[in-house]
Amino acid sequence: MKKTLCSILLSTVALSLSAQSTVKIGWFGPETGDSALWGQAELATVKMMAEDYNAKGGIAVGGKKYKVEIVGYDDKGDSVEAVNVVKRLIYQDKVVAIVGAQGSGEAIPVAPLVNEAKIPLVASTATNPKVTVNDNGSINAFVFRACFTDPYQGKVAAFFASQKLKKQKAAILMTIDDPYSTGLSQYFKESFEKLGGKVVAEVSYTSGEKDFRAPLTKIKAANPDIIFIPAYYNDVALAAKQARELGIHQLLLGGDGWPSDNLISLAGKSLEGCLFINHLDMDGPEAKPMRDEYKKKYGKNAELNSYMVYDALSMVVDAMQRAKSVEPAAIQKALTTTNFKGVTGNIRIGKNHDPEGKEAWLIKIVGPDMKFQEKFAAK
Repeated sequence: MKKTLCSILLSTVALSLSAQSTVKIGWFGPETGDSALWGQAELATVKMMAEDYNAKGGIAVGGKKYKVEIVGYDDKGDSVEAVNVVKRLIYQDKVVAIVGAQGSGEAIPVAPLVNEAKIPLVASTATNPKVTVNDNGSINAFVFRACFTDPYQGKVAAFFASQKLKKQKAAILMTIDDPYSTGLSQYFKESFEKLGGKVVAEVSYTSGEKDFRAPLTKIKAANPDIIFIPAYYNDVALAAKQARELGIHQLLLGGDGWPSDNLISLAGKSLEGCLFINHLDMDGPEAKPMRDEYKKKYGKNAELNSYMVYDALSMVVDAMQRAKSVEPAAIQKALTTTNFKGVTGNIRIGKNHDPEGKEAWLIKIVGPDMKFQEKFAAK
């Protein structure tokens, strides 16, 4: 009897120690829906990172090793579902931090939740300014991001179109019910017109639309020099093919919603010579170790979101280690002073909880490959 009781007590202690040595980090994103490719790539990346950490005995925090457990949920690219899964991560799974939130439309509505619960969130590719800063100018204290913002990439796109390509008339094709698309459209238009250009057509469509001929016909009638499409790769591919079928041959320019391994396979030659803004040179030396590991493990190329969520999770781990704590409040405080070199470039968190000084890359589509074109330093 004594031996049995002793065994039970030892087992209980062992289980308790095991629970204490595991840190839960949440992830949410679209595993299904139009953006599923990106969400699946993000979840695969953070799981790969957790396996790497745990293979080394866990992450060292304050003199102790913690194993990393990733708890991930599918938000289906839907704002209501994003709120539901973030509540689950916070109150059911008791995560200490959350990464993901690839879409601004999903990141913005969950900001009040993480602020109230005091659980830090690091968005991977949610670029709308409202993710971290409210309309009244207040900062979402527990929300950060690994990516640059739409005002910056809109400025880069406008500068390139106006000053480098010497285009004077632009048209915009945007998704009217998506904060990413409408925000990026606004910043491109403001910058382009400040540089002396004119937006001659600004047309829109709703999410899920597959026939872009009506808005494209309006663009064709306006006869722009260049067409800016701040949308995601699946919409871009369809719109580009339909534009060419309508006899629209102008250069197409886009934002960070374009890059995907599936972009060219969906668009064919309709995007030949076109350009888009990206967060990094995915073929560059800084991204190579992560790129090679992902390819070896999963047998396919990493998506842009893989690199971005890699840095988002790295930010959380870096904050834990500098704070010497896995407590959410300590992680949040350390995130405000983040300053390290990630796979997507230097990440130095500024007063708005956005990276300061990150660089944008212009990628030109040549044949089946996406070639590096030009790099811009943030100002």
